[in-house]
This record gives sequence, structure tokens and C-alpha cells, in this order.
Amino acid sequence: MEELYVDYIIIGSGPAGQKAAIQAAKLGKTVVVIEKGPYPGGASLNSGTIPSKSLREAIIDLTDFYQRSFYGKDRPQKEISINDLNYRLNKVLDEQRKMLLKQFEKNNIRLIFGMARFEDSHHVLVLDEKDHLLAKMRGDYLLIASGSQPRNPLHVPFDNEVILDSTRLLNIDHVPKTLLVLGGGIIGSEYASFFAALGTEVTVVDKRDHMLPLLDIEIGTHLQKALTAIGLKMVGKKELESIKRVNGHAEVKFTDGTQLEAEMLLYALGREANVEHLHIEKAGISVDKSGYIPVNALFQTVVPHIYAAGDVIGGPSLASTSMEQGRLATRHAFDVQTHHFPTFYPIGIYTIPEISSCGYTEEQLKELGFRYEIGRAYYYEIARNLLVGNDPGMFKILFHADTLEILGIHIIGRAATEVIHIGQIAMSFNARIDYFIDQVFNYPTYAEGYRIAALNGFNKVKHKK
Repeated sequence: MEELYVDYIIIGSGPAGQKAAIQAAKLGKTVVVIEKGPYPGGASLNSGTIPSKSLREAIIDLTDFYQRSFYGKDRPQKEISINDLNYRLNKVLDEQRKMLLKQFEKNNIRLIFGMARFEDSHHVLVLDEKDHLLAKMRGDYLLIASGSQPRNPLHVPFDNEVILDSTRLLNIDHVPKTLLVLGGGIIGSEYASFFAALGTEVTVVDKRDHMLPLLDIEIGTHLQKALTAIGLKMVGKKELESIKRVNGHAEVKFTDGTQLEAEMLLYALGREANVEHLHIEKAGISVDKSGYIPVNALFQTVVPHIYAAGDVIGGPSLASTSMEQGRLATRHAFDVQTHHFPTFYPIGIYTIPEISSCGYTEEQLKELGFRYEIGRAYYYEIARNLLVGNDPGMFKILFHADTLEILGIHIIGRAATEVIHIGQIAMSFNARIDYFIDQVFNYPTYAEGYRIAALNGFNKVKHKK
């Protein structure tokens, strides 16, 4: 058994753990990262963000999704096999894993595979899958970045063929003809749109009456229309009663007496923190009523030298925010100048079409009593969109009707998650809507949407330039 004494023990090698480890190494600290999975990168790299986005790009490319607008609906859709998709997926995963290992090696970060378990607030044991002790280590500071996993209620008969969660879905051996998706949140909506683009008959079921309810309502309506156009169906206001596998397919019954069935079912009703095997109670830590580890604004747990970051502390549960949480936690732990986590950041949702937003929604502005106006640019107005395949979409810029200050930006359509950052930067400098009018944008680009939307909005208010 190996015994180690290090400055920093990090449990989990996902986005939070990665950036925390590299930040500590850059500060000259000795770092050990413990990863329970067979590969580095945590769920984000191996079963979450990277696999789902890799599948999305593969589906769009292999189906010629954006070319359909040129050739019409009569053009036969290409048959895409699961092997076609997996080839792309595995190539991406291999390259990402290699890059992460190279970064760890370059920064002298020790990566140990095994299950972490607290012995006390400074000591962590590492065990293999048979509970054999591999290592014992002491750390001056510790970071819990063990991530999350799909919520698997006991009454749901999960298997690897018909009744699936988002991790199991990555191992299916064929593209289903029909798919039921329970849950209209981000994960459910993303996968539902992917399979609809493949030609699968997809039905999304949720207790709410529409998908992604946290979106600006106008953007949500736009998404619903786009998804309906590629064959996806949404069934709302349904309460789940039971899920069964019957004769090789999934059968779902609801409390109103109705039922639905499909070749496969994706259960996407939430995730939960990965803390079950960590024995955090031995370190003096417990989870809150939602099952997450509570932290303060500096990512400290109730035990000051133990920090937590990423999905294990709950929302926003984005890879991008987890990376920054891990970095900031580490800077505070080692007494380096730092700042609080920003409240202002973009959110990206990789449905087809993709969505990204930053700032207030229209509904929030109404609730707060703001005097606001809206500038819109539709993708059909943007030459770049017509060149590469006419994808439905829009820019929506919310701004103060008196001061012209930008209050929120919402984009749906191709490249939304890329071009959102132009608006994010403008908002961070308290720019007014006329900022976009006064700038020259490359032509033809999607970024032009900002200028078109700004002009549209500015013409609605009585301000003279």
C-alpha cells in the first residue's frame, strides 16, 4: 500500500477537478487527483457533455441536416448506423483523454484510479473495486469534485437495452425507430432532438406543458416549432405512474389512465450528487435536503480546509461554471488573490437548433417592472444562414427603453453558443444597444444578427443618434 502526503487532494477529474489541479500545480503545490472511473475526465468527458455534443455533431454532419433546406424534404434521409456514430464518438473521446493526461503529466499532477473514501478530515483512502486498499494519503487541503450521475429511482427497471438513462444510452447497439423521453429538461431535450434529427419517432413527456421552461418564453416557443418541424412530439402535463419493459419495448402508464410505448425509453428526470461511497460524514460533512454538499461563496464546506465544486454542490451544473468554481476554490485555499464566482455568465443548450442566453429573460424583466424594449433579428434575414443551410433561428436583445442598456440576449439557431460571447462581453462593459449599431461586422456572418437586432430595437424607441 502506498502512503502519500501532499498539499492538495482532489476527488474527481471532471471539469472542476481538472482546473483545480492545474491551478494548484501552477502555484507550485503537490497535487493528487483520485478518479473512480476507468478513464480520466469524469462524467463530463466520458458520459456527459463531450459524448452528447460529439453525437450531435456526428448526426448533423452524417445526415446532411443543414443541407435539407437546399434540396427539400423529398430528398431521402441518409441511414445512419450506431457504428457510424460510435466511430466519431470514440475518436473524440480518445483525443480528449490523451490531452487531459498530457496536461496532468506536464504539470506533475499525480492521477490515481480508484474509489476515494474519507478516513477523517485530512486523510483519504483509495480502494479498488473489490475494496482492496491501494493508497492512503494526507492532504493539507482537499477538494470534493466527484460530480453527479443520472438519478435512478428504485422503481424504474433500468437495463442496457430498452429502459435507459443518459449514460446507458451511449451503449445502445442500434438506432431505435421510436423513443420515449421522460423529462423536458436540458438533457432530455438535447437527446430528444438528436434522435429526431436521425429520423427516430420521438415523444417527450413532462409534467410541465412545454420543454425547457426556464427559457425566455418566446425562445421556448421558437424551439418547440423547430422540433415539431423535424418530427418531435411533446406531451405535457403528465404524471408518471409506472414504467415496465414488455415484450422487448418500454411501456409507460400515467396517473390520468393513459399510456405510451416505444422501442426505447430515456429516463431524464434529474441527476444526483456522487457522494454515496465517499463517507463524507467521517470528515464532518453532510449533504443538504437536495442531496448536495453545501458550500459558502468561496466553495468551502463546513470544514474550512475541505472545498467542493462542480455538480456535487448543485446548480448551475455546467462544465463551464464547474471549471471556474474549481479554479477559484483552489486560489482561495492557497491564499492567492481571487474573486467571487460571477453571477453573470452564458448558458448553452445543445438542442437542434442550439440555444444560448445571457442576462434577463423577458418574463423576469416584466416581474421586476423594467421599462424594456426588444430588438429581433431572424435567421432568414442573415445571409450567412442562407449560405450554409437555412436553419430556423433568431436573435433577441432586451434593453432598457430609457437608458438603452442591454439587459439580456437570447439566441436560438446555428452557432448560438459561439456568438453569444459577443453579447456577453458587451454586457459586461454595460454597453447600450447602439453599440452594435455603431460597429462594423464581417459580412456574411452570424454575428451580424446583433446589428440587425439592434437596429430593429432602436427604431422602436424615440432616441436620436
